[in-house]
Amino acid sequence: MIHHSNENTLLDDANSPEINRKLMSAVSSDFIKVADTLREASYQIRKRGFSENPIFIASRRATEIGQLLLGPNELAGNTWTYRASLLDEFVQRRLVGQESVELFRENYKNPDEFCCLFVIDGDFAGFIFIPFPED
Repeated sequence: MIHHSNENTLLDDANSPEINRKLMSAVSSDFIKVADTLREASYQIRKRGFSENPIFIASRRATEIGQLLLGPNELAGNTWTYRASLLDEFVQRRLVGQESVELFRENYKNPDEFCCLFVIDGDFAGFIFIPFPED
């Protein structure tokens, strides 16, 4: 995680092996089941002009961040809940500091190829960019 002097700033290195290995392995098998739905939601969020940086929250526990997109067991036995959000909400909730918005945008990967997930697993939460499966 990249922590700046402002304690309200939270960013991850995109797919940093030390930080994200646990999160990637925890969510990967479930992500495959929901990838097409998340890809379409990302496309719609961008097409409708809501944000160029959609963020999807993947969690096994209840969270108030974002809007519910998929609950557990909605698609082929997925076990995670997926919610759609925007960078603006993360700034408003102080999960990303205002001074880090440009850094976040610079590190945001191509949304046609990668899904930006904010994974909440137990007491740990962090951003990962997971590639969409190729068709």
